[in-house]
Amino acid sequence: MQRSLYIVAYDVRHPVRLRRILHVIKDYASGGQKSVFECYLSNTERKSLLAQAQQTLLLDIDSFAIIRLDQKRPIYLLGTAVAPSDQIYTYLG
Repeated sequence: MQRSLYIVAYDVRHPVRLRRILHVIKDYASGGQKSVFECYLSNTERKSLLAQAQQTLLLDIDSFAIIRLDQKRPIYLLGTAVAPSDQIYTYLG
């Protein structure tokens, strides 16, 4: 299964939905902090994440973005940042 690197970010206005979407994203994330995460996703996983986010968020007031990164371009890091790395497997559960 081929995966691509995505940045997943959100801005959720209510604490209950915030906790729920954080739990959803962490099932897919390989790293990240606060409201921005690195996720290696297949097309099926990307669609599943979007569907779960749509069920969790109030789309008229919350924000959610999945941005595909070009893996051929270099990643620039500063400070204690760690380069994203694809895990051997992804556990969903």
